[in-house]
Amino acid sequence: MLKLYIGNKNYSSWSMRPWVLLAAFRIPFEEVKLRFDFSPGSEWTRVIADISPTRRVPVLAENDRFTVWETLAITEYVADRHPELAIWPHDAKARARARSLCAEMHGGFLRLRTVCPMNIEVFFPDVGAKLWAEDEALRADVARLDAAWSQALKASGGPFLFGEFSAADAYFAPVAVRLSRFGLPVSENAAAYCDALLAHPAVEDWIADAMREQDFVPEDEPYRKSR
Repeated sequence: MLKLYIGNKNYSSWSMRPWVLLAAFRIPFEEVKLRFDFSPGSEWTRVIADISPTRRVPVLAENDRFTVWETLAITEYVADRHPELAIWPHDAKARARARSLCAEMHGGFLRLRTVCPMNIEVFFPDVGAKLWAEDEALRADVARLDAAWSQALKASGGPFLFGEFSAADAYFAPVAVRLSRFGLPVSENAAAYCDALLAHPAVEDWIADAMREQDFVPEDEPYRKSR
């Protein structure tokens, strides 16, 4: 069985992507959660050094200890392992566009990811309103996101980016969380897509687990001093 190493579900947007992907397509896997504690001797420090050259999560491991790291590589590996599943859209052009959007998310939207970190258990509408009013780069990131989603949804007819749920939707699930928690304004089409993502059973399960964590990692909390 596959084994997926992840970080705190409340904070780890990178971990959320492959977890949601595997859960959405009902691919059996064992979850191994490592708390974000980078101090010497911590479980994170002991375990991560043995499984990942980057010392980051997520990491997907096979029974023979073969490992794949980085979310895009994990997604491609899972898709290769399960060609019977429509992890990427069947249509070649839609598949290329889905990969383009995932790659853009992987390396872009830096301002959104920086000032609106994922924090599932808390809503920050006041912080979001202040950031929206003051931060032009954030507004630009959201505008590009909105345009990309709207274009894909128009072409596919929805409810997900390429019609049926795919890797692209798993990749943008943490973004839907960010937009909802910070109350950032998007178009009607983008808002409906966010609602569909947040209502997907795999996403709902991740969010429910995150709410049960009841943990507090100061390094991931720019807007709170305690729980």
